[in-house]
Amino acid sequence: MTQLMNRDDFRTALEEAIKGKSANKAPFSIAWASGKLSREHLSRWAENHYHYVGPFADYLAYIYANTPETYTEAKDFLLQNMYEEELGGDRHTDLLIRFAEACGTTRERVENPDNMSPTTRGLQSWCYAIAMREHPVVAVAALVVGLESQVPSIYRRQTPTLREKYGFTDEEVEFFDLHIVSDEIHGERGYQIVLEHADTVELQQRCLRICEIGAQMRLLYTTALYYDYVASDLPITELDMAA
Repeated sequence: MTQLMNRDDFRTALEEAIKGKSANKAPFSIAWASGKLSREHLSRWAENHYHYVGPFADYLAYIYANTPETYTEAKDFLLQNMYEEELGGDRHTDLLIRFAEACGTTRERVENPDNMSPTTRGLQSWCYAIAMREHPVVAVAALVVGLESQVPSIYRRQTPTLREKYGFTDEEVEFFDLHIVSDEIHGERGYQIVLEHADTVELQQRCLRICEIGAQMRLLYTTALYYDYVASDLPITELDMAA
């Protein structure tokens, strides 16, 4: 690419960078949406997911610190997102732990970093590295567009199963209901920040590549959950991988 793309073309290119790499395609997600996971499997998910999303406000704080003062709306968004994660009503991590406890695990197990898989540790480390080292617009493209914007489409497939198949209460699945709404808003605001501030050919290219990598990272993380915790109980041949 040798010319700066207009906003419409750049938006399409960002969406295409993620397309086909959704974590919905991971065998763990397919097993979840079809109601084939046990509560023990869901416990292992919660114990890992905590260490990916638990530090999300920390990731955003590093981006915020690196964002120029002139990017007023971007800084406002990052600050608001941090507030919602940590202070706005129930902390998101507490809602996740509530779900984890309903699955049968404990707060102590969820908070213990020894209970996350090596792939989860890699995703967490990647998020920290991107937030600390990358241009803030590239970091927003990675963490908000590449990762966070996927959440509503994932949880819309999984949350009905939690109620209908597993019998979780509304209170127990509040973590998912909240993120279907909030992450749709966050994802769109992330897109707008990237569309506005990726104002050179180089920045647009870096944002496109990091979005693709971010989507790949989430897909890899979710796929690893299946092979680490589920495969011995549920062969992949019993899953509809075309779903």
